[in-house]
Amino acid sequence: MKLLFIGGTGVISEAVSRLVIGQGHELYLFNRGNRNSFVPGGAHVINGDIRDPQGAAQALGDHVFDVVVDWIAFTPDHVSVDIELFKGRTQQYLFISSASAYQKPPQHYIISEATTPLDNPYWQYSRDKIACEQLLMEERAKSGFPVTIVRPSYTYGDTMIPAALNSWQHPWSLVARMRKGLPVIVHGDGSSLWTMTHNSDFAVGFAGLLGRKEAIGEAYHITSDEVLTWNQIYEAIGAAAGVVPVIKHISSDFLISHEPDLEGGLLGDKAVTSVFDNRKIKSLVPAFEAAVPFAEGIKRTVRWFEAHPQRCTEDAEWNARMDKLLAAHDAASGA
Repeated sequence: MKLLFIGGTGVISEAVSRLVIGQGHELYLFNRGNRNSFVPGGAHVINGDIRDPQGAAQALGDHVFDVVVDWIAFTPDHVSVDIELFKGRTQQYLFISSASAYQKPPQHYIISEATTPLDNPYWQYSRDKIACEQLLMEERAKSGFPVTIVRPSYTYGDTMIPAALNSWQHPWSLVARMRKGLPVIVHGDGSSLWTMTHNSDFAVGFAGLLGRKEAIGEAYHITSDEVLTWNQIYEAIGAAAGVVPVIKHISSDFLISHEPDLEGGLLGDKAVTSVFDNRKIKSLVPAFEAAVPFAEGIKRTVRWFEAHPQRCTEDAEWNARMDKLLAAHDAASGA
């Protein structure tokens, strides 16, 4: 198949890019060329800016694709541009939504595409994803636009150390803090349940949707079946780094009262127990199996960073924020 990935070099998408090339597909990446070091061998690159509709149309020329995947569409405006660009140009369009779009807090802790509604009052990011899904399904009903929706949860790989509180730009910061013996913050008492998915596992499920007529008009989440507490997640990160982390539990409400921008990522996502029923994706893609347990996957990640010391950078501003939160909590609790 001839595939177009808009983006295609991010934490999740780069694993899918490698896999589909290995499967023999003809892959084109449409992006601005800012992450060329993450472009897999064998991929064709079309340089352009999807936020410039006229320029994007010119860059795409007369290309027609079997499948188009937009990894970087976040708002209805983004999706509207895609509909105009790719209507009649592809047989399947995959929109990357988010599992955070599911109801928060959920009526039932096991999340299912069929029974869990989309409703997140805490995070604008999630509400925008919901609005994108609604727009695409309306277009599907109106014109037959061939959309498939995919909802990843927290998905990581070599270049991402996943945690509820870490620096996005400098993810090594959390490991560095652990190795220095400094306390790391875990929201609540660390007992809520969560799911971490390795990008290589996600890629298998995702690639199995490409070109599948049965997937058009449907939504799927693709996650690991392994369920961990946040305490176990942080302990596994520490073990991968060769240390026992000093964990400081602070309630989500306290964290948000001092750092309001944390509300979306906590109350709108990670503070809420999330366990996923993956029977829908498995019924269509029997090859999908979450084969990488978190304890193993995070060891790979730490080894990758250690092999790339230039990526082992620390975020001074993030560290200062953590120290400020810890000091504020100690003061409030009289510690």
